[in-house]
Order: sequence, then structure tokens, then C-alpha cells
Amino acid sequence: MGFGAAEWDAVALSLKVATWATLASLPFGIFVAYVLARYEFRGKQLVNALVHLPLILPPVAVGYILLSILGPHAPMGRFLEVVGLPVAFRWSGAAIAAAVMGFPLMVRAIRLSFEAADPKLEQAAASLGAPPMRVFATISLPLALPGILTGAILAFAKAMGEFGATITFVSNIPGQTRTLPSAIYAFLQVPGGEGAALRLVVVSIIIATGALLVSEMLARRAARRLAGS
Repeated sequence: MGFGAAEWDAVALSLKVATWATLASLPFGIFVAYVLARYEFRGKQLVNALVHLPLILPPVAVGYILLSILGPHAPMGRFLEVVGLPVAFRWSGAAIAAAVMGFPLMVRAIRLSFEAADPKLEQAAASLGAPPMRVFATISLPLALPGILTGAILAFAKAMGEFGATITFVSNIPGQTRTLPSAIYAFLQVPGGEGAALRLVVVSIIIATGALLVSEMLARRAARRLAGS
């Protein structure tokens, strides 16, 4: 039996949510990873702990925190409603939840890449008169490219599989917030839905495995180019 409309909707929405979650969080992930890798400052360990908190907390707790901050009854949520950017119980909220849950994986991979790069190269460029932003753009970022690619794809894969925070924050609304994991859960709650759930599980495995393979391929290619240059 082929895929039904509800299944295709879940796949398409998951890809949309994961893509936006990754793209929106990537600049912040690069910035946080660079700061943690290159600078020592008071409260650094606290910042590092907050970044990795979603990995430790139950996903449902993360979703509840998001709902408490951005929900329709929270001050920030009401403000977003007024300016026409509501996120609770919408696909954009699912993207936020997925971004939060994938952020620690992204930062970890990028930070390790920055730490592996020789800081003397950045110091040499700065000593030649290059401004900090130029050093960052021409030296730091290219050296960290394998980690950036790995972090982005790991965050994408995590976003595709996010369930607890998403269903708590934006519920499980067909066509609006029902992503792949939510759809699998929903199909398992109805008689005769096992077949649809199994198909979506297979799709999830294929996408996650493909993302990891692409991550490895791109990281190795970037590393070879850096070694060749």
C-alpha cells in the first residue's frame, strides 16, 4: 500500500521544520561555539551548561519551558501574537523546539572543530593587520568547516526525530504541527495504523542514515580541501 496524504504531509512538514530549525540556529551555533572555544570569561561554564541543558532535561520539560515562555498566555507569546508572529501550536513553534533540541549537538561539533584549528594562524593574520571579522571569515571559518557541516547535519537529523518538546509546545495538529515522530505516535493510537507507522519509521531511518552519511562525506571532503590548501 502506498503513502497516504497524511503521511506525505508529515514527511514534508518534518523536512520543512528541520531545514528551518537548522538554518536559523546555525549562525548562533557558530558564534557560541567560537566564543566557547576561543575565549575565557567569567560564567563560561554556566554558559556551556545552559547550551547543553536540552541534552540532559527530558524533552517534555524543554517543551513545557518553551510553552511557558512563548505560549499564548506568556508575555512574550502575547507580544508575538500582537506583531503577527505567533509560534505556539504552529509549524514555526515546531521549528523552534527542534532547533533548541539540536543546538547542543551543533555547538559541540563546531566547538571541537574550532578547538582543533591552530590559533596561531589567526594570531598571525591579526599581526599582519587583518581586522577581527576578516580573520574570522577567512581563517577561522574555513578551518572549522568540517565541524560546521557535521554540526549542521547532526542538528538536522535531530530535528527530524524530535518528538517530546515538539508535541508539548505545539501539540499534534494534522497538517500544521504533525511531524514524522508525531505522526508515527498518532498512527499507533488508532486500529489499523501500524502499517502507516511502519512506513514512516522506515522513512525516518532512511533520512537519518542519509544525513549522517552526507555529514561524513562533506566533512571528509572539506578536510581534504583544507589539507590540500
